[in-house]
Amino acid sequence: MKRTSKPVKVTLAHINDTHSYFEPSALQLTVDLDGNAITPYVSAGGFARIAARRNQLKQHASEQGRHFLFLHAGDCFQGTLYFSLFKGKANADMLSALNLDAMTIGNHELDMGNEPVVNFAKRIGFPLLAGNWDISQELTTKTCRLNDCENIKPYQPQTNTATYIVKEFDEEPVAIFGLSLDKMMDIAQPDTDTPFVNAIQVARNTVEQLNKQGINKIILLSHLGYEGDMDLAEQVKGISLIVGGHSHKLQGDFSSLGLGKDDEYGLKVNDTRIVQAGFHSLTMGHCEIDFSESGEVTHFTGKNELLLGRQLFLNASMDQVATDDTYRRVRQLIDNHPNVSVCKKDHDTQAILVEKYMPKVRELQRDIIGYAPRKLRHVRLPDEKGASEIAPLVAESFLFTLGQDGIELDFAIHNAGGVRNSLNEGKISTADIAGKLLPFAVPIGYYSVSGHTIAAILEGAIDNAINNGVEGTGSGSYPYTYNLKFDYLASQPQGKRIANLLVYKDEQWQSVKPDTIYRGTSSAYTMKGKEGYNAILNTVGTVGTTQYSMADCMVTFLKDDPNKLAKVCRHFTQVTS
Repeated sequence: MKRTSKPVKVTLAHINDTHSYFEPSALQLTVDLDGNAITPYVSAGGFARIAARRNQLKQHASEQGRHFLFLHAGDCFQGTLYFSLFKGKANADMLSALNLDAMTIGNHELDMGNEPVVNFAKRIGFPLLAGNWDISQELTTKTCRLNDCENIKPYQPQTNTATYIVKEFDEEPVAIFGLSLDKMMDIAQPDTDTPFVNAIQVARNTVEQLNKQGINKIILLSHLGYEGDMDLAEQVKGISLIVGGHSHKLQGDFSSLGLGKDDEYGLKVNDTRIVQAGFHSLTMGHCEIDFSESGEVTHFTGKNELLLGRQLFLNASMDQVATDDTYRRVRQLIDNHPNVSVCKKDHDTQAILVEKYMPKVRELQRDIIGYAPRKLRHVRLPDEKGASEIAPLVAESFLFTLGQDGIELDFAIHNAGGVRNSLNEGKISTADIAGKLLPFAVPIGYYSVSGHTIAAILEGAIDNAINNGVEGTGSGSYPYTYNLKFDYLASQPQGKRIANLLVYKDEQWQSVKPDTIYRGTSSAYTMKGKEGYNAILNTVGTVGTTQYSMADCMVTFLKDDPNKLAKVCRHFTQVTS
C-alpha cells in the first residue's frame, strides 16, 4: 500500500565555511549618520553566539509547532590557529557542541588527505554527508580508513546514488543528502583510491530513488559553490532546498552596514530555493519552509543574520569601547537592522573553547612581531582599487626566509587563495599571521625552471583564475609574485598571453630569456601543479621542500624588521598617488 504523504513545517538554520573561526572577529562596519560615515568595529560571530542563536531559533520553532534542522555546508577545517595547533580535534569538539544535524565535506577538509577526515569523523556526533565521494575501492591496507566510520555517508556505486539520511517529522520523512565539488582532486588532496564523481548525475539518480520510495521532501547539503548550486537546480528537478557553501556568498542586503548587497536570501531557481550564509562564523542563515503533501514548497521566508555583541569599538583590537552620543545613535541603527541579531554567548560552548583550546592560542597572540600603520588590503583578483598589497609580501617572505638558509633564488610565486584575509591597522602578532593570514599548514619549496616555463606558469594560473579558455577552479589561483613583472594579454591565443616578462636579477630588471634557467620558490601546494599551475611540473634539476610553512616565512620576514609593514605602506602610497 502506497504511503500517504503529509505536509510538514520546518525551520532550518545553516552555516558554512566556518574555517575554525570559533572566537568572534573584529569586524569594521560603515554606517551613515546624518550624512557622515561612521566606521566602528564590532565583535561579530563566533561559535558561542552561533550556539546561542541556534537555541533561540529552535525554541521559537517549537513554540510555533515547527520542526527544526541545523546544517553545515562544509569547509570547517583550516583558517585560524585553532586548526594550525589542534587540526580537526578542536573542530570536532566545537561543531559537536553546536548540535548539528549533518555536515557535508568541503574541499579544505581534504587539504592534507583522507586521514584527518577519518580522525574528525570518529570524534564528531553527527553524520558527514559525502554523497559523491566514492570510497568503495579504498585500500584495505590503510590503518585510517573512511569505511571504518559509520557516520560518513558516501557514494553508492551500485546505484550511482548518494547515501542519505532521513528525518521523521510527525512520521513524515524529509531526506537530506550531501554533494561536494567533483573536481576535488584539482583543488584538494583526497587519496587517489577515493575519487569524487559527477555531482549532477548523482543528484538526479538520488532524487529519483527517493521519489520511488515515496519521499518527496528533499534537501541537498552542498559544497559545490553558488554557481554550481544554481547549475544543479537548473538541471535536476525535485530538490526543495539547496543549503550551500564554498563561495562565501552572503545573500541579503547589508549595504547600510558597509558590507554590500547580494542576491536575495533563498534565491529561487525553478522550484528549488538556494541559501548560503557567508563565511568565518560571522553570520548564520535561517528560514521557515512549509512543504505540501506533494513536496512543493508552499511557504518560504528567511534571512542571513550578522551575529553581534552589544558594544562598539574604536579599533580592531576591540580594547577601546565607543561610548559617546554619536556611537549610541550608531548602535541603535545597527541594532535595528533587519539582518542583525544581537545575542549573548552560549556558556557551555564558550567553556569548551576557553578550557581546552584558548590558552595555547593566547600565547601566540601575545607575540607581537610588527605594526601596520593602516589597513593592508588583500583581494584575489586585481580590481578598480588595485591588486593585493599582502600577497606579494608573502611571496617575498618565501625568498627571504630561504635566502637566510643560503638557498639562492631568483623569484617567488604565490597563489592568491593561499592568503586568507587583509591585515587591519595596528599591532601584528604571530597569531595574526599563522592563524588568520596564512593558516594553511603547507610547506615552502624551491625549483628550477626555464624562462619559457615561468611564462607558462603565470599564464596557466591566470587563465584558470578568470576562466579564460578553460573551465577554472576559482580565483584563488591568481599568481602574485616577487622579483617578477609581466603583462597579461587576455585576448591573445593561449601560449602567447604573457608579455614583457622581467626578472629582478643582479640589482636590475632584465628580460626573462626563454631558454635560461631560473630558480624559484612557491608553496608545496602550488608546486603540485594544481589549479592551472601544471607548467610548474616542468622543472630542471633539483626540486626541494623545506621545513618552513608559509606562516613561518612571513613571521621570519616581519621579525627581521618590525617596521617593514610601515615601509610597505609608504611604498604603496607613493605608487598609487
